[in-house]
Amino acid sequence: MIKTPAFALIIALCIMNFAAFGSEDGNSLLKRIDANLNPESYEFYRKLINIEPDGKKKEFTLYAVKKGHDKVAALFLSPASERGRSTLRIGQNYWLYIPSVRKPIRITNVQSVTGGVFNNADILGIDYSAEYRVEELSDNGANWLFRLKAKNKSAAYDVLRMVVEKKSVLPVKIECMTEASMLIKTLYFKNIKNFGQGIMRPSIIETDSPLQEGYRSIMIFTEMRKRKLPDEVFTLNYMPRIEALQK
Repeated sequence: MIKTPAFALIIALCIMNFAAFGSEDGNSLLKRIDANLNPESYEFYRKLINIEPDGKKKEFTLYAVKKGHDKVAALFLSPASERGRSTLRIGQNYWLYIPSVRKPIRITNVQSVTGGVFNNADILGIDYSAEYRVEELSDNGANWLFRLKAKNKSAAYDVLRMVVEKKSVLPVKIECMTEASMLIKTLYFKNIKNFGQGIMRPSIIETDSPLQEGYRSIMIFTEMRKRKLPDEVFTLNYMPRIEALQK
C-alpha cells in the first residue's frame, strides 16, 4: 500500500480522535461514579473512628452537608470536647471554626481535624472529577481500573489508582499516591447500603497508610438524604450556625 502524506494525516487524525474519545469516555464515567457517591445536594451523618496500634480508639460524630461538586461543610456533634466546631471546604480552600476562638482559621488539606489517618481532604471530600482527570482506564472483567492525575498541585494527592466495580459503578479501593508513585494511603469502600431516595453507596470507608504503620481510621455513614441547600450555608459567616440546619 502506498502511504501518501494525505493518508498519513488521516491516520494521525483518526488516532487523535480515538484518544480523545477514550479520554472523554473515562472522564464521563468518573462523573457517573461521583453521581453515585454524592447526590447534587444532601445532608448526612457519619462516625469517624481512629484506631491506634494498641487498639485504643477515639470516635467522632459529624453532621455534614454538601452541594454541587466542591462545597462541603461539617459540624462536630461529639465528643463533648469537639462539639460546636465546624469545618468548611470550597474547592481547595479549607477552614476550621472553634467556638472559643469565634473566627474561622485557615487549615490545609493534608492536616487532619480528627488526628487520624484520614486527612481533611478525605473528611471533606468533593467530587473526584472536580480534582482529577483520567489518565488511564483499563478493564479487568468485573472492574474498571483508573489512573487519575490531579488537575493542579493544590490537590492532596498527585495520583489516584481507583478500582471501580462495574455492576454498581462504585469504587472498591483507591490508592492515594505521590507523583513518583509512592503509596501514601489506601481507601477501602465497603458495605453498600440503600439510604433511600435512590441513594445506594458504600456506607463504610476504611483507610490505612504505610506512613502510619499500625494505625487505621474508619468512616461510617449512618444517615444520608437529599436536601436543597442555599449557597449561604457554605460561607465563613455561616460556620457558627451550621447546627441550625439539623431537623
